[in-house]
Amino acid sequence: MELLLASPRGFCAGVDRAIAIVELALERFGPPVYVRHEIVHNQHVVEGLRRKGAIFVDEPSQVPEGALLVFSAHGVSPQVRQAAEARQLRVIDATCPLVTKVHVEARRMAAEGFEIILIGHEGHVEVEGTLGQAPERMRLVQSASDVSALELAPGARLGCVTQTTLSVDDTREVMEALRRRFPDVALPRKDDICYATQNRQNAVKEVTREAQVVIVVGAPESSNSNRLVELARKRGASAYLVQQAREIDPSWLADAQCVGITAGASAPEELVQDVVQRLIELSGGDARVRKMPQVDEGVVFPLPVALR
Repeated sequence: MELLLASPRGFCAGVDRAIAIVELALERFGPPVYVRHEIVHNQHVVEGLRRKGAIFVDEPSQVPEGALLVFSAHGVSPQVRQAAEARQLRVIDATCPLVTKVHVEARRMAAEGFEIILIGHEGHVEVEGTLGQAPERMRLVQSASDVSALELAPGARLGCVTQTTLSVDDTREVMEALRRRFPDVALPRKDDICYATQNRQNAVKEVTREAQVVIVVGAPESSNSNRLVELARKRGASAYLVQQAREIDPSWLADAQCVGITAGASAPEELVQDVVQRLIELSGGDARVRKMPQVDEGVVFPLPVALR
């Protein structure tokens, strides 16, 4: 059996930055450091930060007045920022700059009088933050079929933004449906889907040229990890999402000549290597590891001023 390691995989620049922000805040200011929601969607990462003194909360109301609060990489609504200010919290913003770009675009469109369509998954933390940028002007659609149900005033100016961690192909379908029904819709000048999501999806497409089975390391809450599983299945492979190597069921590997391995943008490399070792063990030591050519994504985001 051959194990084919996808590239790129795992941590993106936004995740690297968010984790570094919490670690540096703990070093500089000492524990506890409060974090709104999971800093990134990975339990291994969250537990590691918790052991160092991070405390994860759902809302600013759970943070003692005057304490330090970090906003997660997924971004927050203006209402959350106002709640933090009301409690006089010291805030460090770990929102991914690519999510911030979407927020800025949504506010610009709202200020110019657009009705805004947000393509995304209902209930996702990033989507909640983006909807909050202009709640009176934004509507959420999740699929091309949702477009036909939209009710807009005649003559309304229509714009569109997207969640950053979606399937590239599925998002394109929704945008095409919007363009067919609303020819004057202002679509993003460039897809809001982030470089890391797109690159990891492209890598899975390459992996599925050879692999009959694809293992994706990631959390059930991770949108980009789930999209990798869906993409691999659409391309004919059996695909499974795991958080830990021990979750791999040996029956998944039956008759597989090639198993692809990748990871969502919030999964650390050590978990990928655990999966590789588990698969080697399950093969009786017979598996050969082959790596796709290394891709240097060449993206680094600066830290917030408070931590430089």
